[in-house]
Amino acid sequence: MTNFQAAVTHNPSSFVLLSDYVPGIIQEIRYYSTYNFIGDRIDGYEEPCALITQEAARALKAVSNEMMVLGYRLKVFDAYRPVCAVKHFMLWGIEDQDIRMKPYFYPDQQKQELFEKGYIAKRSSHSRGSTVDLTLLDMATGKELDMGSPFDLFSEKSHPDYRGITEEQYRNRMTLRNAMLRNGFLPIDCEWWHFTLENEPYPDTYFEFPVSSAYLKK
Repeated sequence: MTNFQAAVTHNPSSFVLLSDYVPGIIQEIRYYSTYNFIGDRIDGYEEPCALITQEAARALKAVSNEMMVLGYRLKVFDAYRPVCAVKHFMLWGIEDQDIRMKPYFYPDQQKQELFEKGYIAKRSSHSRGSTVDLTLLDMATGKELDMGSPFDLFSEKSHPDYRGITEEQYRNRMTLRNAMLRNGFLPIDCEWWHFTLENEPYPDTYFEFPVSSAYLKK
């Protein structure tokens, strides 16, 4: 714990607004809203915007360019997540009675299992600034692609390689996944929407400043 605390910094100087690098990106920052697995706005989310390291933003610009040729736009649910937000998740995990969002986000899981099975991390890669949660939106219809499960559904159905979905849903997942892999991001095995820049600039540093454009250097 001592080493982890020592690796926390409040310096946002290397972070950017993702929308400055990918102007066409759609943002639905779930942890700023109350529509998330806790049901409250999460600590540290002061503005519904995606902050991210410059390196990750550049890589996402390349993904966006590639997807727009196919008629898709990127839609982001979360990017940089301050350490205090992760602490909020952990404290919620201790509040055993609070399961009001269970039907929507973890209907088949017990609350304590979310941590044991890795759906919610005690140390989140999001806090290092180069991880993003996202999906694809079809520009022709204005709707998200059907990925077979919604964002933050903590279930086996959300595992990227889950085959109990339709071929179209699986193909949509692979369209997103392959584009992210081609542009330097790595996936995880339990969430189709989660990717981290392989060559992230701060692999051992966790950040603690609010999600707000006001905290970025002008």
